[in-house]
Amino acid sequence: MVSLHPLIDNGLVKGSPDFAGGKLYCKCASDPVEVTLASNVAHNHACGCSKCWKPAGALFSVVGVVPRDNVSVTANAGKLAIVDPSAAIQRHACTGCGVHLYGRIEVDHPFKGLDFVHAELSPQAGWQEPQFAAFVSSVIEQGFDPAAIAAVRDRLHAAGLDTYDCLSPPLMDLIAAYTAKKNGASK
Repeated sequence: MVSLHPLIDNGLVKGSPDFAGGKLYCKCASDPVEVTLASNVAHNHACGCSKCWKPAGALFSVVGVVPRDNVSVTANAGKLAIVDPSAAIQRHACTGCGVHLYGRIEVDHPFKGLDFVHAELSPQAGWQEPQFAAFVSSVIEQGFDPAAIAAVRDRLHAAGLDTYDCLSPPLMDLIAAYTAKKNGASK
């Protein structure tokens, strides 16, 4: 059976609503990059896109957002490089191990001001558990057998995660409201 993600395969662990944040570390054995988050993540979700960092063998990443002002690189920042400078989300990855520590949006975008992070890179417990699964069909574009996608959706549902081929409805509503305001269709 294919691994969805260790946090899903091993059963979701409920986070703490009053969790105040912690530190993320890359996978380097020496001089790991350290990123400090001054808050819990929000909108944590399983993501099937081809851009997010995934643990070895996992079909999905698990990624959430944190206000940009709550993210700081606190050790070995010199090891970070942007994976794809042309992407809207500037994913900062460790040049030693390849792990993505945070993704920042610098262009005009509905989520500008929020950084994308993988809370699983933290040794601390209490982070918000995944809330939904996004871009599920995208795993097919990466070579997953389309005939097996229904079983993947079933496993995600069994874990308590609604599945979408975009983001969750509340996040899609935020994007639509941002676009309407930007285009003058909404006040």
